[in-house]
Amino acid sequence: MSRFLKALCYLFIATVSGCSNHANLNDKSAPADTIAKSSAAIKPDYSKYYTTKDSLLIVTENDDSLQYSKEEFNQLIDQHPELLHIDHMDYVTDPDLMYYSTSNKEGFSSEAGKDTYYMLYAYFLKQQQGIEKYAARRKKLIDIYTNINALYQHIQDGGTYFGHQQYRILAYAEFSLHTFIAHESSQSKTYDIAKEKKLYISLLRQIINDETSLNYDSKGKNFAEETRELNYIVDNLDQLITDIFYLKRAQAFQYDKYEYY
Repeated sequence: MSRFLKALCYLFIATVSGCSNHANLNDKSAPADTIAKSSAAIKPDYSKYYTTKDSLLIVTENDDSLQYSKEEFNQLIDQHPELLHIDHMDYVTDPDLMYYSTSNKEGFSSEAGKDTYYMLYAYFLKQQQGIEKYAARRKKLIDIYTNINALYQHIQDGGTYFGHQQYRILAYAEFSLHTFIAHESSQSKTYDIAKEKKLYISLLRQIINDETSLNYDSKGKNFAEETRELNYIVDNLDQLITDIFYLKRAQAFQYDKYEYY
């Protein structure tokens, strides 16, 4: 066969093939059905995380609670699978980032709703990380954050922010626990933290002295009592911070969440 005839054959085959593909792309009956089936096929199934109980009571470490019917809880799983933390345990998302990143805030858009979202964040992450194994470290983190929150609540003369923090601290502590777990087998900072901790505790006491001195005239007889109460909170922190992890987490939490001018 001559080169000319071979070229004509190749051209004919390419034309027929192209027409066939073009016809498939413009077939208006098949693609819609195919796309629908494809979408249904790839929809994630979270049913294994459903509760089988008629209702579910979630009790937190600070003795607050959330209660859901079976239908409510299972619907929550479907609508907010990000809370399960199942797709990103190697890199758990910070609770603030997760909350502001979710597009569906139905039921969680108010401040109270946001509190609930953070409580759920902590609940589900705790299931993944180990409830009993890290119970003591989890409790200590919550206590440290609670004391820092209480310290600034007194210094700032209260406010709704500190009340909401009581609920959200559960998520912050659980996220910090994830940081510990991620580095548990490779910790290299084993030196004595006594001097570093002493400086940090001294800094907190200096903050108390500076803040209470501003309000001496207005507080009158309560000045000494308030100073004692604030220093008692710092005494608690002094007892709770027992290693470098707790020290670094306390500093990070304080500087990230409590900045006033």
